[in-house]
Amino acid sequence: MRQSFIFTNIVQLYTLSPLSMLMCCTRERGCDCMRHERSGELMNKRDNEISAEQASGRPTQDQAEEAVRTLIRWAGDNPDREGLVQTPARVARAYREFFSGYESDPMQILATTFSEVDGYDEMVVLKDIRFESYCEHHMVPIIGRAHVAYLPEHRVVGISKLARLVDIYAKRLQIQEKMTVQIADALNTVLQPKGVAVILEAAHQCMSTRGVHKPGASLVTSRMLGAFRDDPSTRREFLSIVGHGANTPLPNS
Repeated sequence: MRQSFIFTNIVQLYTLSPLSMLMCCTRERGCDCMRHERSGELMNKRDNEISAEQASGRPTQDQAEEAVRTLIRWAGDNPDREGLVQTPARVARAYREFFSGYESDPMQILATTFSEVDGYDEMVVLKDIRFESYCEHHMVPIIGRAHVAYLPEHRVVGISKLARLVDIYAKRLQIQEKMTVQIADALNTVLQPKGVAVILEAAHQCMSTRGVHKPGASLVTSRMLGAFRDDPSTRREFLSIVGHGANTPLPNS
C-alpha cells in the first residue's frame, strides 16, 4: 500500500511539472495540454510583437520597461521595491494604449461611405466628442472635447467613424493646433464635402499642474473649410449648434 501511495504521488507531481508539459508535446500530433498550449500562444504573441517592433525600428517592450526603470531611479526612488517592481511593465502597457493612434490609418477609418441619403444635403454635426491626448512637449494629458461637422456633397460617413477619427489623432503625442488641422483635413480629403468644420476645446495639464499653474483655463482651436469658411451664415449655424461660447465645464479636466 505504501509503495502504491508513493507511486501515485510521483505520477501526480510529474503530471504537473514543466517536464511533463514539454514531454507531452514530443508525442505524436494532437497534444491536448491546455496549459502548454496557452503558454505557447503567449510566447508566440510576445515573439511576434518583438519581431514587429524590431522590423519597424521601434524599441522593444523590454527596452521601454528599462527606460521607465531609469526614470524611476532618476526621480530618486528604487524600481526594485515592492510597490514599483511591476510599474515599468504597467507603464509600457499603458503607453501602448495611450499612443495606439500610431497603429491606425485615419484614411482607412473613413474609407466606407454611403451615398443613399435620400437627398440629404444639410449639416452633419457630431458634438461633444470627449478625447484624451498627450502634450508632445511635456507628455502630460490634454483632456477635452471635439465638435466635428461637414456639409455632404454626395456621400456621408458613419457617425462612429467621426469619433474614431478624433481618437486616432488624439492617441498620439500632439499639440492641439496640429490635431485640429489633421482631423479637418482628413475628413475633407476623403469625403470631399462642401465644407468641414472642427472645433477642439481642451484643458492642458502642462499648464494646470506645472509652469504657470492655471487650472480651469481651456484652449479653443478651430479649422473651417469650404462653406464654413466662406459663408458666415453656415459658420454661425455650426457655432450655434455646438453651443460654442457657452460656459460649460470640460469633462474631467
